[in-house]
Amino acid sequence: MASPLSDISDEYAFLDPDDRYRLLIDLGRGLEPMPAALKTEATLVRGCSASVWIYPTRAEDGALHFLADSNAAITKGLVALVLAAVQDRAPAAILATDIEGELAPFELQRALSSNRTQGLPNMIALIRETAGRLAA
Repeated sequence: MASPLSDISDEYAFLDPDDRYRLLIDLGRGLEPMPAALKTEATLVRGCSASVWIYPTRAEDGALHFLADSNAAITKGLVALVLAAVQDRAPAAILATDIEGELAPFELQRALSSNRTQGLPNMIALIRETAGRLAA
Protein backbone atom coordinates (compact mmCIF):
# COMPACT_ATOMS: atom_id res chain seq x y z
CA MET A 1 0.00 0.00 0.00
CA ALA A 2 1.40 3.38 -1.01
CA SER A 3 1.82 5.89 1.77
CA PRO A 4 -0.25 9.06 1.61
CA LEU A 5 3.13 10.80 1.47
CA SER A 6 3.92 9.28 -1.93
CA ASP A 7 0.70 10.74 -3.37
CA ILE A 8 1.59 14.16 -1.97
CA SER A 9 5.15 13.81 -3.32
CA ASP A 10 3.87 13.05 -6.82
CA GLU A 11 1.85 16.27 -6.81
CA TYR A 12 4.63 18.30 -5.15
CA ALA A 13 7.17 17.26 -7.82
CA PHE A 14 5.20 18.99 -10.57
CA LEU A 15 4.75 22.31 -8.77
CA ASP A 16 6.82 25.47 -8.96
CA PRO A 17 8.22 26.83 -5.66
CA ASP A 18 5.28 29.19 -4.98
CA ASP A 19 2.75 26.43 -5.54
CA ARG A 20 4.79 24.13 -3.29
CA TYR A 21 4.40 26.67 -0.48
CA ARG A 22 0.65 26.77 -1.15
CA LEU A 23 0.47 22.96 -1.07
CA LEU A 24 2.26 22.88 2.30
CA ILE A 25 -0.09 25.54 3.67
CA ASP A 26 -3.11 23.56 2.39
CA LEU A 27 -1.78 20.38 4.03
CA GLY A 28 -1.48 22.26 7.31
CA ARG A 29 -5.03 23.58 6.99
CA GLY A 30 -6.16 20.00 6.51
CA LEU A 31 -4.86 18.87 9.89
CA GLU A 32 -7.47 17.77 12.37
CA PRO A 33 -8.10 20.65 14.80
CA MET A 34 -6.10 20.40 18.01
CA PRO A 35 -7.97 21.56 21.11
CA ALA A 36 -6.32 24.58 22.75
CA ALA A 37 -6.20 22.68 26.07
CA LEU A 38 -3.67 20.25 24.52
CA LYS A 39 -1.28 23.05 23.50
CA THR A 40 0.87 22.95 26.62
CA GLU A 41 4.55 22.95 27.53
CA ALA A 42 4.36 19.15 27.63
CA THR A 43 3.23 18.90 23.99
CA LEU A 44 5.46 21.69 22.66
CA VAL A 45 8.21 20.49 20.32
CA ARG A 46 11.54 21.97 21.39
CA GLY A 47 13.94 23.55 18.89
CA CYS A 48 11.40 24.80 16.37
CA SER A 49 11.49 28.44 15.30
CA ALA A 50 7.67 28.44 15.32
CA SER A 51 5.55 26.93 18.06
CA VAL A 52 4.66 23.31 17.26
CA TRP A 53 2.55 21.03 19.42
CA ILE A 54 2.17 17.27 18.93
CA TYR A 55 -0.14 15.18 21.09
CA PRO A 56 -0.37 11.39 20.68
CA THR A 57 -3.59 9.45 21.15
CA ARG A 58 -3.98 5.70 20.97
CA ALA A 59 -6.75 3.87 19.12
CA GLU A 60 -8.33 0.70 20.49
CA ASP A 61 -6.21 -1.35 18.06
CA GLY A 62 -3.07 0.25 19.52
CA ALA A 63 -2.36 2.49 16.53
CA LEU A 64 -1.08 5.97 17.26
CA HIS A 65 -3.00 9.01 16.08
CA PHE A 66 -1.35 12.38 16.47
CA LEU A 67 -3.01 15.74 16.90
CA ALA A 68 -0.73 18.59 15.91
CA ASP A 69 -0.72 22.31 15.32
CA SER A 70 1.63 25.22 14.74
CA ASN A 71 1.32 28.98 14.89
CA ALA A 72 3.03 29.26 11.46
CA ALA A 73 1.28 28.14 8.26
CA ILE A 74 4.32 26.63 6.50
CA THR A 75 5.47 24.87 9.68
CA LYS A 76 1.98 23.45 10.14
CA GLY A 77 2.30 22.04 6.62
CA LEU A 78 5.64 20.45 7.53
CA VAL A 79 4.01 18.83 10.55
CA ALA A 80 1.28 17.51 8.25
CA LEU A 81 3.94 15.98 5.97
CA VAL A 82 5.64 14.23 8.89
CA LEU A 83 2.31 12.93 10.17
CA ALA A 84 1.40 11.61 6.71
CA ALA A 85 4.31 9.17 7.11
CA VAL A 86 3.18 7.82 10.50
CA GLN A 87 -0.46 8.63 11.20
CA ASP A 88 -2.66 5.78 12.46
CA ARG A 89 0.11 3.18 12.47
CA ALA A 90 1.13 0.81 15.22
CA PRO A 91 4.08 2.02 17.34
CA ALA A 92 6.33 -0.76 15.97
CA ALA A 93 5.45 0.25 12.39
CA ILE A 94 6.29 3.87 13.18
CA LEU A 95 9.65 2.81 14.61
CA ALA A 96 10.33 0.84 11.41
CA THR A 97 9.43 3.80 9.16
CA ASP A 98 12.28 5.76 7.60
CA ILE A 99 10.54 9.10 8.06
CA GLU A 100 13.53 11.10 6.78
CA GLY A 101 13.69 8.83 3.72
CA GLU A 102 10.01 9.34 3.04
CA LEU A 103 10.49 13.11 3.28
CA ALA A 104 13.61 13.11 1.04
CA PRO A 105 11.73 13.55 -2.28
CA PHE A 106 10.40 16.88 -1.00
CA GLU A 107 13.98 18.30 -0.71
CA LEU A 108 12.74 20.49 2.13
CA GLN A 109 16.25 21.69 3.07
CA ARG A 110 16.63 23.12 -0.45
CA ALA A 111 13.11 24.51 -0.77
CA LEU A 112 12.77 26.15 2.64
CA SER A 113 14.94 28.26 4.91
CA SER A 114 16.93 26.49 7.60
CA ASN A 115 14.75 28.30 10.14
CA ARG A 116 11.71 26.52 8.76
CA THR A 117 13.29 23.06 8.69
CA GLN A 118 15.41 23.14 11.86
CA GLY A 119 12.58 21.70 13.94
CA LEU A 120 11.89 18.73 11.65
CA PRO A 121 14.38 16.39 13.36
CA ASN A 122 12.85 17.32 16.73
CA MET A 123 9.31 16.56 15.49
CA ILE A 124 10.48 13.21 14.15
CA ALA A 125 12.41 12.43 17.35
CA LEU A 126 9.34 13.18 19.49
CA ILE A 127 7.16 10.89 17.37
CA ARG A 128 9.78 8.11 17.50
CA GLU A 129 10.23 8.51 21.25
CA THR A 130 6.46 8.27 21.74
CA ALA A 131 6.25 5.19 19.52
CA GLY A 132 9.20 3.60 21.33
CA ARG A 133 7.64 4.19 24.73
CA LEU A 134 4.30 2.72 23.62
CA ALA A 135 5.76 -0.19 21.64
CA ALA A 136 7.07 -1.80 24.82
